[in-house]
This record gives sequence, C-alpha cells and structure tokens, in this order.
Amino acid sequence: MSHLISATELAHEIEDVVVIDVRWTLTTAGSDQPGPAEYAAGHVPGAHFVDLDTELAAPPGEGGRHPLPDPAVVEGVLRRCGVSERTRVVVYDGKESYAAGRAWWVFRWVGLRDVRVLDGGFAAWVAAGLPVSTEVPEPHHGNFVARPGSMPTVDAVGAAELARTGLLIDARAPERYAGEQEPIDPVAGHIPGAANSPTTGWLAEDGSFRPDLADHWATVQGERRVQGDVAVYCGSGVTAAHHVLALAELGVDAALYPGSWSEWIRDPSRPVATGSEPD
Repeated sequence: MSHLISATELAHEIEDVVVIDVRWTLTTAGSDQPGPAEYAAGHVPGAHFVDLDTELAAPPGEGGRHPLPDPAVVEGVLRRCGVSERTRVVVYDGKESYAAGRAWWVFRWVGLRDVRVLDGGFAAWVAAGLPVSTEVPEPHHGNFVARPGSMPTVDAVGAAELARTGLLIDARAPERYAGEQEPIDPVAGHIPGAANSPTTGWLAEDGSFRPDLADHWATVQGERRVQGDVAVYCGSGVTAAHHVLALAELGVDAALYPGSWSEWIRDPSRPVATGSEPD
C-alpha cells in the first residue's frame, strides 16, 4: 500500500480518516513559525493542527536541533486528534511534504500503523478546487497507546558504521554537504563516507513526489547498488524523514539518524569531511 494519498482520494475518504495539518518552514523554525497562522487562515476541513517544533520533536540540545520527541507527548497529540489503535491518519504540510514526512515518521515510530501523506500538501488540495475551512475542531479523546521504536534508527556510531558498510545518505543541499555553505549549523561539511542525495530530488515541480522514484533511486545508488543497510540524515532529522518516506514508497526500509548533522557536530572528536564526493 502506498504511503501517499492524492487530494482527490482524501476528499473521498475524509469522513473516515483523521487529518492532521503540520505546516512548518525550516528557515523560520521557532516562535515565528507561519504554520499556526496559515492553519487559521484556512485548512482541510476537520484537520487538527500539530506543531513540529514542540510536538514532533524534543527541545534542542545534545540530541540536535530536533531530537526525537517524548513518546508521551506524541501519544497525547494523537489522542487529542481522536486517534485510536486502528484509526487511519492523513498528514499534510504546505506543499513539499518535508514536515509531513517528519510527522509520518514520528507517528509510525510510536506504532501508528496507517499513516499517509497528502501528496503535494495543502497546495494540491487547493489546486484541486476542494473546500477550505477555518473552523477548528474540538479536541477529541482517542485512546492510542505509544509504542516507541517501531521505525528503525541509528545513532552517531551506527551512522559512521553504515557509511563504511552500507549506504549513509546526506539529504541536505549539495553546498551544505560539500561544506561550501552552512546557513543553520555552526560547522560545515558532512559525515565521512556519506553520499549526497538532496531530498528535493524526489520531488516534481509542484511539490508532489515525482512519478519515476525507482529511476531516481537507481541514480542515487549509482554503481554502488546497495547490498547492505541504508540510513539517512540531514541537518536535524526533518527532511531526512521525507527521504525515508520516499524510499518506503519503493519498499526500501531505510533507518533515520534522528540527531543528524546538528548532533554529529556537538562532539568535536567526530570527523568532518568536505567536498562534493564521498570520502
């Protein structure tokens, strides 16, 4: 079963699913996030708003800029949205599904089985001429019980090992991977041995996932044709989750390095590589 759903499909199923809006922007993380204002201005009817910074991540610290959230927090979020064990959930963000990919991953990590992402986000919903609401649904009382650990992860040690024995993917932009630019974190570069595959490469111009995912994956692998495990990291574990989602569409069970680059560089003894090719 696909992990994605189209706007038209969601419109047909909307009475049978819980819809969650997670609009968020990487470059404005924090108190000035536009997500709540965008949600208030209009959202998919019946959608609940969930905040990525405070509900899908723990506070920044030793674990990076977006450490894994407390499972109890996620459990409370899902219960507030009316989610129980067998509830079907659809998540969306503005367009490219970066934040929605993080929500998809976190919800599956705590054991929610049926989570899909609205392909193309709210922009696709609007483009399809579907109704928009400003009504905020009342909190519900679901009984979902979190079971953290239901999605594979690696830590810094595991990421370094996979860079040698499997495929460790850096999902950031090429200039950040190469160490030529670093607009967010205090150290530029990448984990030695990691291969660069920007998560933007999985998307079509309209923000939906491109139709030739298998062909793109073949290009990402290149001559390596991975036989071992695959893991993905980015700056703080948000766009990397989007990359994991794209691979899941192909049946590839990739692990997430939740701390990602923002955690890796907190230990000055960890090596840093630069340049546009894997070391």
